Amino acid sequence: MNKCLIRHASELVTCRGKAPRRGGEMNDAGIIKDGAVLMCDDKIEAVGTTSQVEAGINLEECQIIEAQGRTVLPGFVDSHTHFIFGGFRADEFAWRMKGDSYMSIMERGGGINATVTATRQASQEELAALGRERLDAMLEFGVTTVEGKSGYGLDCETELRQLRAMKQLNETHPIDIVPTFLGPHSVLPEYKGRQREFLDKQITEVLPLVKAENLAEFADIFCEDNVFSVEDSRYYLNRAKEMGFKLKLHADEMVPLGGAELAAEVGAVSADHLLQASDEGIRRMAEKGVISTLLPATAFCLKEPFARGRKMIDEGCAVAIASDLNPGSCFTNSIPLLIALGCIYMQLSIEEVITALTINGAAAVGRADTVGSLEPGKKADAVILKYPSIQYLPYHTGINLVQTVLKNGKVVYQK
Repeated sequence: MNKCLIRHASELVTCRGKAPRRGGEMNDAGIIKDGAVLMCDDKIEAVGTTSQVEAGINLEECQIIEAQGRTVLPGFVDSHTHFIFGGFRADEFAWRMKGDSYMSIMERGGGINATVTATRQASQEELAALGRERLDAMLEFGVTTVEGKSGYGLDCETELRQLRAMKQLNETHPIDIVPTFLGPHSVLPEYKGRQREFLDKQITEVLPLVKAENLAEFADIFCEDNVFSVEDSRYYLNRAKEMGFKLKLHADEMVPLGGAELAAEVGAVSADHLLQASDEGIRRMAEKGVISTLLPATAFCLKEPFARGRKMIDEGCAVAIASDLNPGSCFTNSIPLLIALGCIYMQLSIEEVITALTINGAAAVGRADTVGSLEPGKKADAVILKYPSIQYLPYHTGINLVQTVLKNGKVVYQK
């Protein structure tokens, strides 16, 4: 048995719980002063003050990590990414800087469909190599669990290849990957105006193969004006649910279409983006326990108003925050940027942001029972920061403060 003791943390941020924190609960990050966490193999055995944890254990049996003047917190969970893709779209970013809208770029052949072309040309090994490089970068920011979506094939072969690349990486990379099938990420040009026919193809031809190979836990859809309507999204999500998939949806990003309300109706685990979510949609998400996954870096890159995270929390929602790493609207995986935007522009406290990036992110990917907090029985995933308090995260704006990352009780990154 391998034991690792992190002790004398100036702040040990536990985020305790096996369910998402809602509303005012998000402001309680469960901070322990002079904290310690004892890890045995890949699980956490004890958490408390240093004197409490050290009582009754043989220190000579432990690898000891001294954390004086440091903050220790759970590994971050990035609960919405598209990290498996081929090609880049730097030209589109330049177009947006000149005033072109995201939707106008999509309408002239850019956007998601541009990435589809490059991804279809990439082999599984090429996609896995690109994905491994991006996962390494995430690890440096303290991410220990990540959700990854397909959606850059829009055909059976490439969608499966993206998901198989994720499965390969999940077996070989320290970061845990939660896979999501996003075949209805856009509409192929030849199916424009025939969205239901495209969805039927996904439902009958692709989803059964995804299920047979156990390649995805969640099914997702881009519910948006000029992409998939609420009616078509409802149809697809209900069919996917019948096949045993848990549900997510891209909702109310560009226009207030009613995606938040649909998420509550179909029992989705999360609704993501939500820049234009209505008051009624927010109320229903809170009532039905749908996690509101907010992607502030995307709003930042698109120069769009931020989602109303403050109102969502005040209305009793469980809010998660994620990067939305993708090649078009948000080519960043910067956790420090998310923290800065959450605190400075969305009016969330640092405790609420940390909760959103840990236990609530874990809940958004169905992992709140195993990761997202520091408590006995959970995976031994932890991050050690340079400074003595989480207050330094927004204060040292946009700077990566991560010094050490432990995954399953082992140091996997050291600055």
